[in-house]
Amino acid sequence: MNSIQRLPASLTPLDVALAVLLRDLVAVAPVELPLSQALGCIAAEMPPASAYPPHDVAAVDGWALRSRDLLGASSYTPLPLAAAPPWVEAGDQIPENCDCVVDADSVDQTGPLVQVLAEAIPGQGIRRAGGHIGAGTLLAEAGRQVLPADLLIARATGLEKIAVRRPRLRIVNIPGGAITANLITESARGRGAEVIFTEAPSRDAASIAEAVDADCDLLITVGGSGVGRTDATIAALARRGEVNAHGIALQPGRTAAVGKVGKTPVIALPGAPDQAWAVWWTLAVPALDRLTRRLPQRTVTLPLARKIASSVGLAEIVLLERKGSGWTPLATGDLPLETMARADAWLLVPGGSEGYAAGAQVDAYMLRQ
Repeated sequence: MNSIQRLPASLTPLDVALAVLLRDLVAVAPVELPLSQALGCIAAEMPPASAYPPHDVAAVDGWALRSRDLLGASSYTPLPLAAAPPWVEAGDQIPENCDCVVDADSVDQTGPLVQVLAEAIPGQGIRRAGGHIGAGTLLAEAGRQVLPADLLIARATGLEKIAVRRPRLRIVNIPGGAITANLITESARGRGAEVIFTEAPSRDAASIAEAVDADCDLLITVGGSGVGRTDATIAALARRGEVNAHGIALQPGRTAAVGKVGKTPVIALPGAPDQAWAVWWTLAVPALDRLTRRLPQRTVTLPLARKIASSVGLAEIVLLERKGSGWTPLATGDLPLETMARADAWLLVPGGSEGYAAGAQVDAYMLRQ
C-alpha cells in the first residue's frame, strides 16, 4: 500500500480484530486419514502404539542358539552340537529356547560334526520385543505437525490411518492477485489445512459475492480490500455476511478486514504479497491454530543487534536475520519480497510500543524450522 492510498476512516487494533475473529471459533473434529494423506496435518489425540517388534527378532543374519550351551567354545576348543542350529535372517522371530544369534563363521559344518567356534552372551544379535518402539509410545503428539518419522512409526506398528485435525480453508482470489494467492495457498497447506481454491470471475462486488462460499471452516479472500475503484471485496462480504472490522492497525496490512459469512469466519487479505503475508501470520495463522489445536508457535529469544523504531498506534511486522547470537532487523513496514524470502524470523512490535532498543531481548517467531 502506498502512502497516498486512502484508508478506512478508523483502524481497529490488531488484538481487537484477532479477538473478534477467534470468538466462538472451536477446533474441527478429528478425522482419520490414510498415512499418505496425513503428512503435514496436525495430529489429534491417538491411542498409544503397541510394541515393535512384538517379539524378539534377529538383528543380524546368523545361527540362533542358547548362550549357556556355548560356554568354553572357541576356535581352539570347538563345541560339538547334536544337530545343526536354526538359521535366521535379520527380522525373523527368534526360535523358542534361543537367546542369541552368532554369525555364519561361528558355526563349522565342514566335518562330520556341527561345531560352534565362539561363545555368545544373552541377547547377542537380537533385537528385543519393543526394541524399536516401546509399548505405550505416542505416535505423534497431539497438536504437532505429522512428520515423515511419525509415519514411519505408524507403518511399523501396522497402522493404515491416523487421526488428524485438517480444517477446510477456502481461498477466493480476486483477479490480479495470483502471486499472493499462491503464497497464501502454499502457506496454508504447509500448516496442515485442506485448501479449496476459487477464482472470482471479476473484480466487481457482485462477481466476488458469487464466488464467496462459506462451506468451509475458514474463508480467506485475496485482493480487493482497499478503497480504490476496483476494490470491491468488502462490499461483497457485506452482501453475503457481516464485516466486523475493515482497516487493521497493522503495518503492513492496514486495509485487511475480518468478518463472517454465516458462522464461517472471514479474513480479507490485501492483494500485495507483503501486506497479505503480515495479515496471514497475525490473523490467519492464529485462526488456523485454533481450528487444529496446534501447539504454540516456536519463538527464539535473542538480543537485537540494533534498535527498532516503531509508530505508536500501529502494530508493525519486523523481519529478522539471525547473525551470531543475536537478531539483525532486515525490514519493517515495507517488506521487499527478497527480504521476505531470506528472513529467518519475524517480530511483532505491539501498537502501544515505540520499538525496542539495541540489545533488548525479543521473542521472534521462526520462519525456518
